[in-house]
Amino acid sequence: MSDFLEILTHGRRFKAAVKELSLEDLRELSVKLEKIITEREEDEKAELEANAERNERIAEILAQIENSGLSIEDLGEITAKPAPKKRAPRPAKYQIEVDGELIQWTGQGRMPTVFKNQIDAGKKMEDFLIPGME
Repeated sequence: MSDFLEILTHGRRFKAAVKELSLEDLRELSVKLEKIITEREEDEKAELEANAERNERIAEILAQIENSGLSIEDLGEITAKPAPKKRAPRPAKYQIEVDGELIQWTGQGRMPTVFKNQIDAGKKMEDFLIPGME
């Protein structure tokens, strides 16, 4: 796309690129380009109007705040929320010992391979329950 823009914005390159086009093709191209320009102007005008309305509402709200004797800083104290607390990690529910290494699992998420291999070999998950966990 940058090659296209480079040709379009450079006078000589653009002239060379459209050299093969007929006068009728150039006029059609001109009409299409003018339509795009008009649409862009309308979009920008609508955006400016929307921003003007937004800014006007903001000014009204600020005036109401000042008239009530409050300040923006007062609002900041109210709207500031404490950071959500992280929950404690879940305790392990299952464990298995493989080659002297104790592997534990909460029972949530993807099952570790060592547990899956044992289940495939015919054991039950209850066999791996940590005593006192149900």
